[in-house]
Amino acid sequence: MSIFKDNKLQNTPVSELGEFGLIEHITKSFDCKNKSSEKGVGDDAAVLNFSKDKFQLISTDMLVEGVHFDLSYSPLKHLGYKAVAVNVSDICAMNGVATQVTVSIAISNRFSVEAIEELYSGIHLACAKYNIDLVGGDTTSSTSGLVLSISVVGEVNKKKISYRSGAKENDLVVVTGDLGAAYLGLQILKREKEIFLENPGVQPDLQGNDYSLQRQLKAEARVKLIEVLNELKIVPTSMIDVSDGLTSEILHIAKQSDVGITIYEDKLPIDHTTMNLARELNLNPIFCALNGGEDYELLFTISQDHYEKLKKDVDFTIIGHVTDKSEGNNFITNDSSSHPITAQGWDPIINNKKPQEK
Repeated sequence: MSIFKDNKLQNTPVSELGEFGLIEHITKSFDCKNKSSEKGVGDDAAVLNFSKDKFQLISTDMLVEGVHFDLSYSPLKHLGYKAVAVNVSDICAMNGVATQVTVSIAISNRFSVEAIEELYSGIHLACAKYNIDLVGGDTTSSTSGLVLSISVVGEVNKKKISYRSGAKENDLVVVTGDLGAAYLGLQILKREKEIFLENPGVQPDLQGNDYSLQRQLKAEARVKLIEVLNELKIVPTSMIDVSDGLTSEILHIAKQSDVGITIYEDKLPIDHTTMNLARELNLNPIFCALNGGEDYELLFTISQDHYEKLKKDVDFTIIGHVTDKSEGNNFITNDSSSHPITAQGWDPIINNKKPQEK
């Protein structure tokens, strides 16, 4: 006899929901009961309220071999560095500062002590770069491959915290850095792996693609740009980091802020090397910038009052504006035609490959 009221189970494929749909589905019945739980599931980090002036921030990411990384072209040292950096990026997306990190790993018997030392040398470099402390974790065995689980702790002044849900009509939409390079770096690595598997004697041809490869293999959190915003006395009305693709992140902000967002093709920041590499690979650079993901730039909205402060800063690009929800989310191409924004970025629940241009 079952202790549950209804033991008739349906077999709904997880792929029908996708990563974010699954998260929303399995957490919808969970409410925060403790006064210290300021914000639970649904943003780049959970927000805890333990002090008078600051919120504590916590974020966790899991990286699985064969899903999030391929050790045939991801050096362990780079992987360790990137694993920390992308978690620090989540704290940046809340307008906060990372302070501590825990690292848990599951390893199979094909990994030697020296291999694990190499992984942790990258973790150590990232901790030094971002001035954060490794304060704990766990180590266990795995029957297949490597699994990394990183939790990062941070803090933010209560008056400066930025959620995904604060965008207001007529706000400006801003993105840091440039977009699309990390995705193209991944395509180069995949291409060279395929060539090697067919012809093991052929050495990989990575020359001239340093920028895209670095963006893919050694991601950086935009800590310095959070400091710039603080110096300029700008508190974003909403913010998120660009991990799953620009369009996906725009839709997150639009949904949680209950607004519409319009962005423009001619405003997208794309490095000239990214443009050239995309064409070499027969890919549309605009598609890569919109949907590629893993750029770990910051996407945020600000009041128009701050326009003069950012308009000439090369690290920030105003790519659009916030509209009423009734106008929807739109991408305006160079010929002035409008297209609804749809997310085509990477979803590890559905598959472990990013989409190719159609």
